[in-house]
Amino acid sequence: MRKIRYKKGRKIQPFNLEYTGLHKSHESEMQLFVYNDSDLTEYDKIKVSDFAKSIAPEKANWINVHGLNDLELVKAVGDYFSIDNFMLADILNTTKRTKLEELREVLFFNIKSLLPTEHSDNIQVEQISFLIKDGVLLSFQEKRSDFFTHIRERIRTHSGIVRTKKADYLLYILLDAIMENFYITLEHEEDKVEDLINLSKRSDNPVILERIEKHRDNFNFLKRSIIPLRDSLYDIKSIKDDNVFNAIETENFSFFARLHQKSLELLEQIDYDMVSLESASNFFFSFQAHKMNEIMKTLTIVSAIFIPLTFIVGVYGMNFEYMPELKYSYGYYTVIGIMVLMGIAMLFYFKKRRWF
Repeated sequence: MRKIRYKKGRKIQPFNLEYTGLHKSHESEMQLFVYNDSDLTEYDKIKVSDFAKSIAPEKANWINVHGLNDLELVKAVGDYFSIDNFMLADILNTTKRTKLEELREVLFFNIKSLLPTEHSDNIQVEQISFLIKDGVLLSFQEKRSDFFTHIRERIRTHSGIVRTKKADYLLYILLDAIMENFYITLEHEEDKVEDLINLSKRSDNPVILERIEKHRDNFNFLKRSIIPLRDSLYDIKSIKDDNVFNAIETENFSFFARLHQKSLELLEQIDYDMVSLESASNFFFSFQAHKMNEIMKTLTIVSAIFIPLTFIVGVYGMNFEYMPELKYSYGYYTVIGIMVLMGIAMLFYFKKRRWF
């Protein structure tokens, strides 16, 4: 069994905020949705200075920050909502594991969103952080992406019950959207594994083994990403009983229980897929062994044919003066004929026994 190792991130001092991700060229901007059952106001490219007149405490408020490379913007958002610098450091440090922090007024949650890379065996990774405080949900994405496009449309078109709920339900559907990306990634990996199983049955190309190991690493990475998510979702379920953070409505805890169940199903499916991947590896080595056996069988047949021929050649190669056949005028042709007939007879015998 392979040991799962977690990637070690570079240590960042919590009061020296620094973005450690890869998307440093993306412009940072914010989007704000303020809504209830009867009303919706959407602000695009809003500034921190506009929060006071735009946020409505009696409604659900969703601030989505796209891009984390503008540290001044992130710091300004943190100052406005009195967010601890330790949390801001966790938002900017993308090498951290999925985690949940629960305070009396704040619920902080970060998660790795995974998607397959087109025309490649690699997996795209983006960290997304969520924070609920004073009825406002803040989400921090490393770059502008379409993870939540369908959720924005649901809010705009009043589809489903999202407009009738508060920020805690919005957190649930955002987490659910990210977990759907896990399913997409897993299905993509399963398709690749199925292709590898078919290839390994008919080829011993070393590239196949390299791809098998690559997908094994991908499954381990998926597992490393989901295990802390499972634990964090279980912690959200337990918030109902500890009475520390009360921004999640009692009736909505069942939604987070569903996400926890999904995480368990994902882990179970990954274990099953890793067994299938092991089958691909076994097929590959079995094909190699079969090919080697065929080569050895061919060499054995050739050796078996030449053993008696070598014996005849060895006998007549002895330097005795008196050998009756040496004086025979057709002795050479006779011996050659006997050797050819013996070779043909042995080939016929091996063919009859289905040795080749």
